[in-house]
Amino acid sequence: MNAPIRSIRGMNDILPEEMHFWKRLEVAAERTFAAFDYQQIRLPILEKTDVFTRAIGSATDVVSKEMYSFEDRKGESLSLRPEGTAGLVRAALQNGLLYGPVQRLWYEGPMFRYERPQKGRSRQFHQIGAELFGAAGADADVEILSMGTQLWRTLGLNKLRLEINTLGNAQERHAYRDKLQVFLRQHQSELDAETNERAERNPLRVLDSKNPDVQALLADAPLLIDQLGDASKQHYEEVKRCLQLLGIEFHENPKLVRGLDYYSHTVFEWISEDLGAQGTVCAGGRYDSLVEIQGGKPWPGIGFAMGKERLIELLKQQNETAEPQVHAYLVAVGEHSAESAAKLAYDLRACIPELRLVTNLNGGSFKAQFKRADRSGAELALVLGEEELQADKLAIKFLRSGDEQLSLARQDVTSWIRNHIESR
Repeated sequence: MNAPIRSIRGMNDILPEEMHFWKRLEVAAERTFAAFDYQQIRLPILEKTDVFTRAIGSATDVVSKEMYSFEDRKGESLSLRPEGTAGLVRAALQNGLLYGPVQRLWYEGPMFRYERPQKGRSRQFHQIGAELFGAAGADADVEILSMGTQLWRTLGLNKLRLEINTLGNAQERHAYRDKLQVFLRQHQSELDAETNERAERNPLRVLDSKNPDVQALLADAPLLIDQLGDASKQHYEEVKRCLQLLGIEFHENPKLVRGLDYYSHTVFEWISEDLGAQGTVCAGGRYDSLVEIQGGKPWPGIGFAMGKERLIELLKQQNETAEPQVHAYLVAVGEHSAESAAKLAYDLRACIPELRLVTNLNGGSFKAQFKRADRSGAELALVLGEEELQADKLAIKFLRSGDEQLSLARQDVTSWIRNHIESR
């Protein structure tokens, strides 16, 4: 006998008891985005590797260590998407969505990175993202930030902390990168091998190191804000002023950077203290050079992506019921009861779309079926026995409340069940 095949490490099944949380997040996101007139776009999971190497940068950990890349039968390098923004820009360019009115788009789906699986981080993970193209001002940054804030309120996630920073424009950031690299090289002997390697490849990522010794050393490092010109400083000040006007609380974090090369100006993260080391649940920023990097004319953009798994972990911590309760279980015993039950169930589901109704399978006595009804968690048992069939009635037994059993004429069943569900 063959041994059962198991899933790939870091690529996890999402089981039925978890789907309520996923649906809740997805519905809340879709409604929030619709309120801001963002349109959904669906993107391929597989892209040409150049889509990501151009946008993300070959020196980043994502490209150099984490991407799932391979050659197809024609020798072309393809990659499973490690993030959504680069592919969305490719799609926007290819399909003529840019260079006109402001474009507001959102996406969701699985992403893939080959990294060490741990709580809140897997090799196949899921993101929801939103992107705004064609607006370079601080008001666009604030729209994105206010939309994220609205989503957290809808979900009841009231303890997320918004951190913001500015990376300036490309020239300012590159000048700072060089100064920071000089500083880190002067302290090579005080840094571990991994940090020294990162300092050579992508020194800005050293700023968000989780190593307390590295953070202590960075207290004397040069600051990016000192490299910014007047225009970049003004943009950042306008963002902060508008957030204060809206009453959106934020914390400035001068060491906040993004791991991808295409970001500039405003960057931000929403962080939870309830997830341990993997506390960032949503991150993003402005990327005014990305469209040009991907082969288009310069065009401004800003957006964010949120990790579904981490947000769902927070939703689970709210101690709500994991799965909506089954409304009714249909018990049927006697000659022709199965056919009558099937017709009743079909009619009820057609007339009451929100009804969660379980029909009994594999026969069984009344006692056996009532045990199944109880295990299902149903509130009601709809009972079709010999007496009910002959009298064209349906008995309703209350499995949870202990109320007295009802007997209804068949023509009254649909309206009674609909009214009962609406009154809960």
